[in-house]
Amino acid sequence: MKAELRLTDTNAASDSKGRTWGLEGGLFWWLIGGIGAGITLFFVLLVVVGSSLGVSFFVALVPVLVCLAYIFGLRQGKPPGYDRDIFEYAVNGRGFSPEIHRSCNHPLL
Repeated sequence: MKAELRLTDTNAASDSKGRTWGLEGGLFWWLIGGIGAGITLFFVLLVVVGSSLGVSFFVALVPVLVCLAYIFGLRQGKPPGYDRDIFEYAVNGRGFSPEIHRSCNHPLL
């Protein structure tokens, strides 16, 4: 009987970009950016502008919520390029597919 240990390269790690804080790939950087923007906005509104604590907090919450909406609405668990496809569809419309005109009297349309 052979006592050697047989090693096989499966490339299992190359299929995943990893997870940080439950977020796929580098999505946690979007969250860090949103939190950083929120903290900066909070202190600018509180110290420089002189707004109240409540107003500063709720305005600073906006970038964090926008980043969370982007992460969980358009990126987390979605195929690669899903967010770009949604934005491109919003800007350009249907793309290369033919436009359907409902005013046509063709019997098959």
